[in-house]
Amino acid sequence: MKPLTVIGFLGSTLDAAKFGPSRWNKWRPTVSICMQDDLRVDRFILLHGSYHQRLADRVIEDIRDVSPETEVVPQLLDFDDAWDFEEVYGKLHDFAREFPFDPDTQDYLMHITTGTHVAQICMFLLTEARFLPGKLLQTQPRRGQPQPIGTWASIDLDLSRYDSIATRFAEASVESTSFLKSGIETRNDSFNRMIEEIEQVAVRSRAPILLLGPTGAGKSQLARKVYELKKLRHQVAGPFVEVNCATLKGDSAMSALFGHKKGAFTGASQDRPGLLLSADNGVLFLDEIGELGLDEQAMILRSIEEGRFLPVGADKEAISKFQLIAGTNRNLVEEVAAGNFREDLFARLNLWTFTLPGLAERREDIAPNLDYELEQFAEREGTRVTFNKEAREAYLGFAEGPAALWQGNFRDLAASVTRMATLSPNGRIDRKSVELEQARLASLWSGARPSDVPGNEWLEAMLASGKLGALDPFDRVQLGFVIETCRKSRSLSEAGRTLFENSRKARKSTNDADRLRKYLARFALDWACVTEH
Repeated sequence: MKPLTVIGFLGSTLDAAKFGPSRWNKWRPTVSICMQDDLRVDRFILLHGSYHQRLADRVIEDIRDVSPETEVVPQLLDFDDAWDFEEVYGKLHDFAREFPFDPDTQDYLMHITTGTHVAQICMFLLTEARFLPGKLLQTQPRRGQPQPIGTWASIDLDLSRYDSIATRFAEASVESTSFLKSGIETRNDSFNRMIEEIEQVAVRSRAPILLLGPTGAGKSQLARKVYELKKLRHQVAGPFVEVNCATLKGDSAMSALFGHKKGAFTGASQDRPGLLLSADNGVLFLDEIGELGLDEQAMILRSIEEGRFLPVGADKEAISKFQLIAGTNRNLVEEVAAGNFREDLFARLNLWTFTLPGLAERREDIAPNLDYELEQFAEREGTRVTFNKEAREAYLGFAEGPAALWQGNFRDLAASVTRMATLSPNGRIDRKSVELEQARLASLWSGARPSDVPGNEWLEAMLASGKLGALDPFDRVQLGFVIETCRKSRSLSEAGRTLFENSRKARKSTNDADRLRKYLARFALDWACVTEH
């Protein structure tokens, strides 16, 4: 049997008794739990307020007397108002999220006899929602008998047996769906409905999930969020293991997925566990599963159904219990018809299938995702960048219009925001930055070279091929924009004023021409070369 942990509130009334031998004639629920002949408690997490510290110390001492093998862990949990439902639920919820539960190696009982009625209700709800991953424990005295032990019973909240109480707070569901969307307030109705379905599947099923959709639609990010949600609910304990099946080619594919034994083939100098074993008790995300060979598909099918597979060169099967999430941009129905994908594997994967739309099909979601990408940039680079009003309107007018193809979907959007934010050292993306980015995206989607973006054609003429090839993409874009501005200006000073429009305002004295001259000199260029070439 696994070790047992009980979590319960100190009963300020029921657990109280005068200090002395007479207290053993009274039924005290917290102490009685540890006096049961048929219930071995290895650890007791005693929740109590600081104002009941003296009573808590007495109860802990009595538990140690009757059950020396029980480790009692006091946990302070103060409430300003123990009858305030919102406060009690919130603090218990925080406790549940921070506590290091390990359902695979320990059993848990949640004692609901003690505490206020509000605390008992909250304990019930958190257990029912699996934030507290265990069964309920109810205790009571033996009727008509003075002995202190009493009786106990456990309640397993199997929702299939308790339909009348199988509902949750609407807020909990909203929180989960928002979590799957990374907190982005998406506006596309069909996408939001799909996320709500995925949330229900994620917390109620361990069956495989198949995510379809074009490259860059967010399959990898959603798969990771599903894993994080399941881990938050204590439904998985293992890691999230991700692999792009397009990178698994030839003989190495079997070894990478299923592992191998030392000496299994030339170069196998040591055992390799493989990705399936690494994902034990966790989630395995096979991106682009349509790229797998038929032999690998057959072994994946068996590992899903039986949790067993044979590593390369092994004579003993390995066991791994994982949940599979698969992703692909291929039409698997067509792949099955063409003989490129196993029909039995597709049937196994097709229980929960969700198709993620491309960004061009969710144009109303571009604005909230734009804000999200700016937040990601700030978190990643430590620099907060924003649009000025005119620039934001111009960018959204282009991004939400028919001219924006978004062939790379959210990857294109993320890259676009990164470029504009990087090229806005003053922290504000202006209209000129947006115009440059529009030209770059238009060129990208038309199949043109990056050098076809305005300004870059002059780079090829002014710089030797060796110097041009040595430039970072950042410098190519920035220098191209500077050259384009210079060629449109009547003088070095005018070009400087345009390029340093915002930063010059913060300077006590300005010499825009000198700043621009020094910048061009870094690339062995000058005003005459730039404007007359």
